[in-house]
This record gives sequence, C-alpha cells and structure tokens, in this order.
Amino acid sequence: MPVSRRARIAACAAAAFAASICLALGAGIALAGQLHASDRAKLRYVAAVGEKVYETGQASGTLPGDMRVHMVFSSTFSGSFTIDTPVGEISGRGRARPHGEGVIESFKGTLVVTGGSGRYSHAHGSAGLYGTFNRNNYSLTIKTAGTLHY
Repeated sequence: MPVSRRARIAACAAAAFAASICLALGAGIALAGQLHASDRAKLRYVAAVGEKVYETGQASGTLPGDMRVHMVFSSTFSGSFTIDTPVGEISGRGRARPHGEGVIESFKGTLVVTGGSGRYSHAHGSAGLYGTFNRNNYSLTIKTAGTLHY
C-alpha cells in the first residue's frame, strides 16, 4: 500500500520532533547535575578580626555573582567563601600554600564546595585555587577551575 507524501512528511516531522526532545532532555539531565566551572574574583578588604580577614567582590566566569570570603593568612592560607548567584548560593572552604615573598604573594591550593541554596542546594565539588594576595592593601585576586555537582 503506497504512503502519501503528506504522511511521509508528517512521520519525518514527528520523528525529528521526538529526537529533538530526547536530545534536549538528555542534555538537560547531563548538564543539570554537573558543571565544569572556571571563575575569577577580585576581592577587596572590608575588615579583620584577629587573624581572620573579611573580603568582598565580584566573581566572573561560569558562576558570576557577589562573593564573600573569610581568610586566615599564615604559613598556609585558609578560609571559607560564599558566592551569591542569580539562581542560588554556593559555599565552601579552601586552603592554599603561598609562594614567594614581598608585597604581592602568589598562592596555589584547592577548594571544596560544601553546600548551597536555591538551584545549588545540594552543591558539592572541588576545584583548583590560584591567585595573588597584596600584603599592602590585603586585596585578593582568585582564580578557580573545577567541577560542581548540584
């Protein structure tokens, strides 16, 4: 029994539509739970209490937003962070080893995402942590690259 041209076109359109839905759902599932992120933040000194320094600034890159950091600068830099994005908050902690001497000191280490809110309420992951610390004005430039699961 011959199939009409209209039926063949309708069948092709339905198949293409079904395939595009499957691809979109598959991509959504793959992307909804994991994100390869690379970000940069320039932070400025706000206050200090004892050894703990509080800094704020803007993060840009994969996860842009307002960033807050509490850091302790000693033989090892350590601290906690929060990034407020338009769709939720991401928080965690990091540790880095400083390199060099002088006013501008570079550092390298790791950070761990420990939680969040909104879209990132189940956030976890890890990333490399790199940057510079200015000992004159306590400003930080931070770069991160890693994987976020949410």
